[in-house]
Amino acid sequence: MDRNHVFITLRERILGFATSRVSREQAEDLTQEVLVVLHEKYPHVTALTELVPLAFQVLRFKMLDARRKSFRRGEYNQQPIEDRPIADPADDPATQLDQKQRVDRLLAALNQLGERCRELFKWKLEGKTFPEIQKMMGQHSINTIYTWDLRCRKQLLSVMGGSWE
Repeated sequence: MDRNHVFITLRERILGFATSRVSREQAEDLTQEVLVVLHEKYPHVTALTELVPLAFQVLRFKMLDARRKSFRRGEYNQQPIEDRPIADPADDPATQLDQKQRVDRLLAALNQLGERCRELFKWKLEGKTFPEIQKMMGQHSINTIYTWDLRCRKQLLSVMGGSWE
């Protein structure tokens, strides 16, 4: 029997064994690596009775090496991305409900404040600066606006029960 025919027969056996342990693609790669090692390092071994145990020993070493390498890279127990559920970018319903309740509570508290405080908060939420609010409220001193802001925030906190939550 010539060496090429021996390698063809041996390849089928190695591939069958490797496929029973790993994926088909990985088994093909391992089989090729084993055949390369046999061809380069063991050209003097020609008998099938000697090549089969040698080939399977090399295959076991290659499989262990591949398993160690995939574990080291973090690929060992990875799931394919296609199997993972798609994340919903929106908040979960409990968070949405909690936020809605806080907003409703804040709006109810704002409606209990005086006109000046409501206007001040409205302009602050619109992104107006204190100097702009000063001009809009017709005040000569910016410190008056700062004082009103402090008092309005304290009043809002008091109306909300002493806590923002």
